[in-house]
Amino acid sequence: MKSATSRRYGRKMVPLDPNPRPLDHVLMGEGDAPALVDRAGVLTFAEAEEQVGRLAGWLAMQRLSAGDRIATWLPKTRQACLMPLAAARAGLIHVPINPLLKRAQVAYILADSGAKLLLTQPTRAATLEAEDVAGVSVHVTPGGGDKLPLSAQDSQGLAAILYTSGSTGRPKGVMLSHANLWLGANSVAHYLRLGPQDVVLAVLPLSFDYGQNQLFSTWAAGAAVAPLDYLTPRDVVKAVERVGATTLAGVPPLWVQLLEAEWPDSAARQLRRLTNSGGALTVRMVRALRQRFPDADLYPMYGLTESFRSTFLDPALVDGHPESIGREVPHAEVMIVRADGSNAATGEPGELVHAGPLVAQGYWQDPERTAQRFRPAPGFSRYGGTAVWSGDTAVRGGDGLLRFVGRDDEMIKSAGNRISPGEIEEAIVTGEEAVEAVAVGVPDARLGQAIVVVLRGEPSRETHLRDRLRRELPNFMQPVRYEWRDELPRNPNGKLDRAALRASVSNAGNGSGEAGN
Repeated sequence: MKSATSRRYGRKMVPLDPNPRPLDHVLMGEGDAPALVDRAGVLTFAEAEEQVGRLAGWLAMQRLSAGDRIATWLPKTRQACLMPLAAARAGLIHVPINPLLKRAQVAYILADSGAKLLLTQPTRAATLEAEDVAGVSVHVTPGGGDKLPLSAQDSQGLAAILYTSGSTGRPKGVMLSHANLWLGANSVAHYLRLGPQDVVLAVLPLSFDYGQNQLFSTWAAGAAVAPLDYLTPRDVVKAVERVGATTLAGVPPLWVQLLEAEWPDSAARQLRRLTNSGGALTVRMVRALRQRFPDADLYPMYGLTESFRSTFLDPALVDGHPESIGREVPHAEVMIVRADGSNAATGEPGELVHAGPLVAQGYWQDPERTAQRFRPAPGFSRYGGTAVWSGDTAVRGGDGLLRFVGRDDEMIKSAGNRISPGEIEEAIVTGEEAVEAVAVGVPDARLGQAIVVVLRGEPSRETHLRDRLRRELPNFMQPVRYEWRDELPRNPNGKLDRAALRASVSNAGNGSGEAGN
């Protein structure tokens, strides 16, 4: 197989810049160069800058105060792509909401964030009740305003709150500063060697830190973004051809689907760069991607929303080390730490701890969970300050490369989404079909993990339960199987024994059914 990596070294790299700027400065391409490519045509950097300024001017007319939160619940429209910059320019905090979420999840995020304004579409707005948007100004079409100039926002000030599920209970809002987002964009644009010649096909949700960074890192490199909402893998293949995409970011379940799709040879060879996060690639998948896209550099990566991105594997090392998550990204320090806080030896598993300026500012209005995850860096850290203690176990080999060992929390990672079991369980027991429920993830070749629910109640009402959850939860949260039992095991404290349930479900099967949509 011909190695693609030799091409990278002829590309000019974006210079590393440790000095963050306000996020709205990230449109760094030449004025007449394409910044955004969609079905409406091409938006140049000069036009994008003009629209960001006018969107910010419209926000400034809405009687908002500095630091107020404004939410967007939109597909990948131009407004959705530009609003993170417009909000930053207006001195506001952007709260992007995944367009796949349903009423209950949206209402929670609006209330928890204290959003003062929601920009959405008429059909979405119609699903919300009056109590869901109490105190929220709902808009379906932003007006025009006088263009605001580039801002001088404090780089340590908040720019965004991204909601991510916790291992139990409700989603938590990760607070990201201008510096977090700016330096993340600079880091990724640098090590991916993005340049003005590139077109990045943005298929990931913009409410996802990985998806949002596609915008910022591309623009920081002077390249073009082509946002895409897709229904089938074939839509992605067609879009690669249509926009001339050179770069595609994905999560493992998407790669499984794309490998099953038919690719014209010209489209497959058009891609020059594939990036993966949101779950580990299997060795088999790495081999398949390298074979299907022989001219593309492959970048396996590891990250957390709380620290954005932690590691990447240089494409030159992928064929020889397909199981590795690589080394720390620029602007980051990644350590493997023993339980006593000391530096783990080479080959010794420990907790992956991330320090440096990419570390977020904690969870919005949640000091208890913030204190659990955001703690002082180990004494041997070169950055010091606050670090993200991931709860994940990793090991550093003698070659300096990191390898992921396991995830210690109870999160379910399905189709690239981090899903809280508690959210699914809460939705189930709010009805009359079940009185107790435990959701677990089981290995699945297509999804990464599939959701199986063990529950106690009325098995005869399973069809009703499935129908209700289709209305109340997004499709990526739909269980593939229900296991009804007369009793659920408990531990000595009287709590449901999740470990025992997870083991019994895993032993019973691999959850290979199809989720309802």
